[in-house]
Amino acid sequence: MFEIQELRPGTDMRIAIVAARFNRFIVDQLLEGAQDALDRHGIEADRRALVWVPGAYEIPLVADQLAASGQYDAVIALGAVIRGGTPHFDFVAGECARGLSRVSLDHGVPVTFGVLTTDSVEQAIERASTEAGNKGFDVAVAALEMVQTRRELAVHLDGLQSR
Repeated sequence: MFEIQELRPGTDMRIAIVAARFNRFIVDQLLEGAQDALDRHGIEADRRALVWVPGAYEIPLVADQLAASGQYDAVIALGAVIRGGTPHFDFVAGECARGLSRVSLDHGVPVTFGVLTTDSVEQAIERASTEAGNKGFDVAVAALEMVQTRRELAVHLDGLQSR
């Protein structure tokens, strides 16, 4: 039986990060966590790109351009959408998630969702802190694991075709 388990990512990956400037005091912490994860897994700074966009709603468009370029093995999306008193939160969060999912499926490039969607600033701060487990770190590790998983699966599927 063929099985892919948790993998140790290689250092030859090229990773793009798209980060929203809106709620930057939260996103900066997410970015710090993501960079820490990439550092710990040996992804050198010259194998990374960081693109800032105005807000979470704009993330999918830039993620699409990066994924379509063929230059990056994964895209990490970072942002923070905090619920207010209007339905705006639902539109922004939903369209961001939907758009990023479409980018990944359309281009076959892992796109990880590090866009916090919280009811309060306090919840966002908690999810971006290093004490409670920084979600930027988590989605960066997930991106690396997905790249390696897709590589391993491609080798396996190629082997099946040659039988």
